[in-house]
Amino acid sequence: MNVSIIGAGNMAKGLAAVFTAAGHRVTIAARDKVKGEAAAQEAGNGATAGSIAEAAAADIVVLAVPYQGAFEAIEAAGGLVGKIVIDITNPMTEDFSGLSIGHTTSAAEEIQKKFPHARLVKAFNTVFAQVLQNGGKIAGKPVTVFVAGDDAEARTKVVELAQDAGFETQVTGSLSTARYLEPVAALNITLGYGLGHGVAIAPTWQRAA
Repeated sequence: MNVSIIGAGNMAKGLAAVFTAAGHRVTIAARDKVKGEAAAQEAGNGATAGSIAEAAAADIVVLAVPYQGAFEAIEAAGGLVGKIVIDITNPMTEDFSGLSIGHTTSAAEEIQKKFPHARLVKAFNTVFAQVLQNGGKIAGKPVTVFVAGDDAEARTKVVELAQDAGFETQVTGSLSTARYLEPVAALNITLGYGLGHGVAIAPTWQRAA
């Protein structure tokens, strides 16, 4: 698949690395051309850099920006009408002490409300960038990517992308279940940074054989 990642931070670089390693074509789309090129070079495996306006040409677009920046990013990409858009954001407060929204909505739902014609899917928000940089594995075992979305075909495509990159996947249902996934990410941040467990951790889902 052809994947555009909007953003040039650690999450963007980590996702670019695992996707390109799986054979997908990845473009890192950033406002700052120099940062985008540096991020693509760091990701390696043929990742390239481009503008945010060009991101809409991809099969899948990833929002690897802070939650508040997601709206501007989609607008800069032309609204991403009809495109599969992966939202990896978490609506954390500025001091990362908690979520800024929740209970009755989620970051994913608010983005979908603003851009109803994008095919929004929540995924990868519970995975630390450092885990991505380790190939999406902890102690040699793949971590779980939770996937939520109202568009069944879009969900399936995101599941395929994640599995191609070596992740375990768990579909959680409609986009409204992002209300549960974003607090899981906040808990992961609390455990990793607030309680000193480090970033080589990730939530998972197990079932009896």
